Amino acid sequence: MKCERREMMTFEEKEKREELKEVTIYTDGACLGNPGPGGYGVVLLYNGHRKEISGGFRLTTNNRMEIYAAIAGLSALKCRCKVKLYTDSRYLADAMNKGWVKRWKANGWMRNKKERALNVDLWEQLLRLCEKHEVEFLWVRGHDGNVENERCDQLSTTAARGKNLPIDQGYENADQ
Repeated sequence: MKCERREMMTFEEKEKREELKEVTIYTDGACLGNPGPGGYGVVLLYNGHRKEISGGFRLTTNNRMEIYAAIAGLSALKCRCKVKLYTDSRYLADAMNKGWVKRWKANGWMRNKKERALNVDLWEQLLRLCEKHEVEFLWVRGHDGNVENERCDQLSTTAARGKNLPIDQGYENADQ
């Protein structure tokens, strides 16, 4: 029995041949004080569909919430996608686009000879998620009229004001 080549392709080969779904993700993080109660907001857009995600922690930082928002958005994807992820966080966009995070990881999570990188637990999660998808990080100016960014800001701020917020284990149990 002769098998056609397409039947013998590996999963990875088949996946590369398939068109990836194009998803747009907007993210934002908020912190009431820094550190203080914090929240994240996410808007996912795909083919006319919309999903909003938000959550918060009782004590965290604004940068952690910015990273966590990206993690929450990418974690919601059910299959490999081509993602445009919009953030108003220069910290997040620059760390990913300028290769800072990969350099920190290669250097044992050191930013330089004396300073340890912060938020390592979240950067590790984000890097793993970015391996599963094709992600482009795009910076947008915050509070500048971008409807989806403004919605993420509302979601994150509302979440930060929530009652009985869980502990951000990576922050409260780490040497930040």
